[in-house]
Amino acid sequence: MSDKRYNTRRKAEVLEYLSQRRGEHVTAAEIRGHFLSRGENIGAATIYRQLDHLVSEGMVHKYALDEGSAACFEYAPGGKCAEGCFHCKCVSCGRLIHLHCHELQQVGGHLAAHHGFHLDFPRTVLYGLCGSCAEGRP
Repeated sequence: MSDKRYNTRRKAEVLEYLSQRRGEHVTAAEIRGHFLSRGENIGAATIYRQLDHLVSEGMVHKYALDEGSAACFEYAPGGKCAEGCFHCKCVSCGRLIHLHCHELQQVGGHLAAHHGFHLDFPRTVLYGLCGSCAEGRP
């Protein structure tokens, strides 16, 4: 079978939505909510199917951080974050923050150079409290 069968209008629309949110992490429910808010009735199964295709094609990266959280998706041509990209997850509200930080990149370099340990940057997640939760804001 040809891979062209997966080039559907819905797939293109999901990819366009994600590409407009470059650097953001969104859930399938958020994607569906976007389409529903525009009056387009798109099923959750359709969203997940298109996301699976985009992940397998290397256009979108999927983050499944733990069993209690919904998977997040990010537009990432080539299928992964840039080297030195970290993620911070708030243990209170569940927010996932995409972080490019020179100092953390240096930590990755230090671990490789001095300890022989090479971080898998896209899968590196730091857990703590986001600024809002730390200040007690909703």
